[in-house]
Amino acid sequence: MPEWAIVGAYRFAYRAARVLPWFVVAALAWLAARAATFIAPARVLTFTRNLSRAHGRQLSGAEARRSAAAGFGYYGRYWAESFRLPGTPAPAIDAGIDVYGFGPLAGALERARAGGPGPIIALPHLGGWEWAAYWLTQVIGVRVTVVVEDIRPPALAEFMLGFRESLGMEVILLGPGAAEGVVAALSRGDLVCLLCDRDIDGTGVEVEFFGERTTLPPGPALLALRTGAPLFPAAVYFNGSRHRAVVRPPMDTRRQGRLRADVHRVTQELAGELEGLITAAPEQWHLLQPNWPSDHAALAAAGFQPPHREQAPPRGGAG
Repeated sequence: MPEWAIVGAYRFAYRAARVLPWFVVAALAWLAARAATFIAPARVLTFTRNLSRAHGRQLSGAEARRSAAAGFGYYGRYWAESFRLPGTPAPAIDAGIDVYGFGPLAGALERARAGGPGPIIALPHLGGWEWAAYWLTQVIGVRVTVVVEDIRPPALAEFMLGFRESLGMEVILLGPGAAEGVVAALSRGDLVCLLCDRDIDGTGVEVEFFGERTTLPPGPALLALRTGAPLFPAAVYFNGSRHRAVVRPPMDTRRQGRLRADVHRVTQELAGELEGLITAAPEQWHLLQPNWPSDHAALAAAGFQPPHREQAPPRGGAG
């Protein structure tokens, strides 16, 4: 699809989501998601593989199709809701979410206001996390910094940057200088959100994740170890017409040995935390890119060309 068409589609969806009644937006999002299951078979294959991992068993053909349809439906809802967020009154945002385990995070935010480092939230691509981010900025009054992939085409990256900034977030693009930007955000007491269930450039820490060896980004562990920032695994779920956020207790990020060994230890423990959060609602895990070496082999065996993964510049632990 031409770049102008991709960017135009996102802009149209953004405008439509904000002016049309919610029941119309929800129906259109569901139809678009259903269409995606037919026009993006490689994504469906990847998604169903991830579902099998999260369920701990191979899904049957019919079960896989039903679960994929539900999963893509949740992904469509994610975009529909996210595009309607800017300008939504704080009371409506607060009424639409229940937050569990917020006490320790609230304590970390208080210590950050007193001069300590801001906390790090490590999240999977699950549910409607941007609703929770907007809740933090608009209801709790927290400065939120997020690190995001520098997507292509550039016009789409610019659009997404403006969209997330409209939610009150400071956005740092993954790449050179990202680590310095995140450290600065933690130093001024910001809450930093890192989506960390996918190693974008394949240069991360090797771990066991859902029973298979793969790599995950070292950023959450490395930043916590170097700055003393508390590291909280968390997830946000769709819960009926509302949302449910779960914040896990802070991880043990005290130095125990060489930095490299500590980064591996914390990243492996974080992988276990992510597994628990994801298995609570596997169909809401909208990770649609190959994330394990076996995914690339499966895509090739099915006749799909696996997406090319370029080597990114050194990240310095910001990813």
